[in-house]
Amino acid sequence: QVQLVESGGGLVPSGGSLRLSCATSGFTFSNYWMHWVRQAPGKGLEWVSDINIEGSDPSYADAVKGRFTISRDNADNMVYLQMNNLKPDDSALYYCVRSLKFDLWGQGTQVTVSS
Repeated sequence: QVQLVESGGGLVPSGGSLRLSCATSGFTFSNYWMHWVRQAPGKGLEWVSDINIEGSDPSYADAVKGRFTISRDNADNMVYLQMNNLKPDDSALYYCVRSLKFDLWGQGTQVTVSS
């Protein structure tokens, strides 16, 4: 079954950390760029980060640069998002998304940062 399953969200205080995971299955993971995209309540989708096939060229939105780190494990078909120094504005539903075409989405994992 082709799918992406996110986990690792939760409630943390401002300044805290979380590590999001995305388990992938049903496709050749190592052939695809991967992204993290978030959506805060009442707002649109916001691209957060992406990573190339080899894992050597991550990119970040300005809002998270220096605080978030994306990584991937092609052997285990996993992608991760380490989030440090979290802020209330980071509260959102975080999605793992496949490819430069954004053609496959997970169900999302909720991150809530209290002030």
